[in-house]
Amino acid sequence: MSILIDQDTSMLIIGITGKQGRIHAKRTLEAGSKLLAGVAPGKGGQEVEGVPVFNTVAEAREQFPEIESAMILVPNKFVKGAAMDALHDGIKLLVIITEFVPTLDALAIVNEAKRLGARVVGPNTIGVISPGKSKLGIMPDYIYGKGHIGIISRSGTLTHETASNLTFKGYGLSTCVGIGGDSIIGSNHADIIELMANDPETDAVVIIGEIGGTSEEMAAAKIKELGMKKPVFAYIAGRYAPENKRMGHAGAIVSGGMGTVKSKIAALEDAGVTVCPTLGTIVDCIAEYNEKTNGRLKSLEPQID
Repeated sequence: MSILIDQDTSMLIIGITGKQGRIHAKRTLEAGSKLLAGVAPGKGGQEVEGVPVFNTVAEAREQFPEIESAMILVPNKFVKGAAMDALHDGIKLLVIITEFVPTLDALAIVNEAKRLGARVVGPNTIGVISPGKSKLGIMPDYIYGKGHIGIISRSGTLTHETASNLTFKGYGLSTCVGIGGDSIIGSNHADIIELMANDPETDAVVIIGEIGGTSEEMAAAKIKELGMKKPVFAYIAGRYAPENKRMGHAGAIVSGGMGTVKSKIAALEDAGVTVCPTLGTIVDCIAEYNEKTNGRLKSLEPQID
């Protein structure tokens, strides 16, 4: 078992005939994911890496009704139309890779997904990966070893580095979710940590946050609400970021004293989370915990061939 996706997840890529779509179609297949179709208006009947292309999600699902997960790789001005079509045509997990989606468009997508009982990950995300099983995203799967630590992160680059560090040190990952760095996103830290709290394959969780917004504080409140027993480790980026200046991600901005590193750390520590001083010390904090608990966290597992 894993969260959001597993080896049986059937998926499609919207925007598969574009440059990025072609690149990530190939990499998705190489990761062993069940990529059954692609969608590109006006390109129906073509193939990308042997994957059939359809004009609409409805056409793709007519031939492959088992598809309920999709990844969007189209320019930001086309995201709203693509997302709405996907949601209305039965997609229940929608991963939006595109960054800088217009705020009102993103808000409309998220609200429509909630109305339809679907889940959105992103915009501006690297996606979701359950190592050794499947991925619906653009991360390099070879640095994500299979194991029992979950990662929830706003930053793709910091997720890659943390996953690589943990894998190198012999700890594998159960599921890693990039929630996205835009100001409006479909799933926050709290949403995903609740799933991981109930996942029997996840023994510990790593939260990677940054300045701006309240996602990390909401995660702290959720941990307390759940009475979560699994160990949670966290790192918050942006300690020295100047106030009222956006730093990289659209959502990474401190305003009026809200969304600061200090407020996030305080909330997380109050919930019993181990907050690591630097990204590189996440592995050290986990190793220290494992030593104290006589190896409670399971080690890296072999990949599925």
